[in-house]
Amino acid sequence: MKIITVIGARPQIIKAAGLSRAIKENFSKEMEEVIIHTGQHYDENMSNVFFTELGIPKPNYNLNVGSGKHGQQTARMIEGIEEILEKEIPDAIVVYGDTNSTLAAGVAAAKMHIPIVHIEAGLRSYNKKMPEEINRIMCDHASTLLFSPTKAGVDNLVKEGFKCNAEPPYSMDHPGVFHCGDIMYDNSLFFSKLSDQQSNVVKENSLEPNNYVLSTIHRNDNTDQPERLSGIFEAILELIEKHNIQFVLPLHPRTAKLLETNTSSELYAKIKSEKRLKVIEPVSFLDMIALEKNAKIIVTDSGGVQKEAFFFEKPCVILRPETEWVELVACGAAAIVGWHKDKIVTAFDHFISSKDIKFPSLFGDGQSGKFMCEKMIESFTIQD
Repeated sequence: MKIITVIGARPQIIKAAGLSRAIKENFSKEMEEVIIHTGQHYDENMSNVFFTELGIPKPNYNLNVGSGKHGQQTARMIEGIEEILEKEIPDAIVVYGDTNSTLAAGVAAAKMHIPIVHIEAGLRSYNKKMPEEINRIMCDHASTLLFSPTKAGVDNLVKEGFKCNAEPPYSMDHPGVFHCGDIMYDNSLFFSKLSDQQSNVVKENSLEPNNYVLSTIHRNDNTDQPERLSGIFEAILELIEKHNIQFVLPLHPRTAKLLETNTSSELYAKIKSEKRLKVIEPVSFLDMIALEKNAKIIVTDSGGVQKEAFFFEKPCVILRPETEWVELVACGAAAIVGWHKDKIVTAFDHFISSKDIKFPSLFGDGQSGKFMCEKMIESFTIQD
């Protein structure tokens, strides 16, 4: 069978590594993978370098769409993907998560009656003001196979009318729902060893293992609103002073552009002069793993980094008003604080003093990629 994998953002490129690896190692005779890169992320450090570093097959097609308004960007992607689908005639299209690339691929495939395989199905923040929430809901309801990384994801789909015990043959009107584990957990296990061998980021930045805080800030809800961006950085500066602890911040391009304009001149001067706040360029995936594994606490607004913090048993302060990874909060390993300074400080103080934080097994056995390939072959063979 031939599948087309659509990726466009940095996290999707990393997730695709897990599925590509499973195909190469276990199903090379049964499956052919064609990769479309939409070009939604086009910064060299944020995208292309990942293909080399992670050993992902280079894309067969690159749409080079770049940034733009949601409608404009998505329309360009639909047009480009539709042309490729007409040429390749795949048995199914594989999409990841909740980006505009995922939405565009889902729309194009659904209208051409090509089965959609949605990896990371069923996740919900229950905040439809988030573009990602709209994307993931619409893609789920057009998919033929839905692979959820968590039981909560399956429960969400059941609430929306999906049948988790449906029998094949599957279709868009009669989809198959599977609790399969997390492809990023597969990757974290696989690349953790590689990171130990190849990454020098901790040493190069003079960081003391287990005695620094890793922070990432990139969501436009935080970066584009001065009140929110200021609240986050005021909290970081207070925590640095209160605990005399170093923060390291791989700074997303969006945040770098807006930090000076969306904070007061006084706050910006403090940020620039605080030597214990180490701002660095965006890092590779292997370097990010090294930073996560060696951090004491992680403070982030990234959904992916929330999970990786859990994978490496690091408490996480979530700089969002909600999360799709509700299990992390439920088991006490993460706290939702939004952008409010007092809440950020309170959650951080709790985690830095706690010694009995639990990290139960929530995300599978590290073999979700293999499971998904097996189900794809089984499902579409039956339909044929």
